[in-house]
Amino acid sequence: MFVCLCTGTTSHVVGELVANGARTSRDVAEACGAGGDCGRCRRNLRAIIEAHFAQSAAVQAVSVAG
Repeated sequence: MFVCLCTGTTSHVVGELVANGARTSRDVAEACGAGGDCGRCRRNLRAIIEAHFAQSAAVQAVSVAG
């Protein structure tokens, strides 16, 4: 799915950036330009980032409990 129409950035690209260390929408914008132009996609960028960390936290909780 396209997240940023200004740059043509997909959710897959954003997910890879977050997995490789991007922590904020600003980090994503610096890496690929998404969120750096009109800003309409920043809410979606933040949602992808938050989902990544929520999923990571859940996996860690299961690992510790198991």
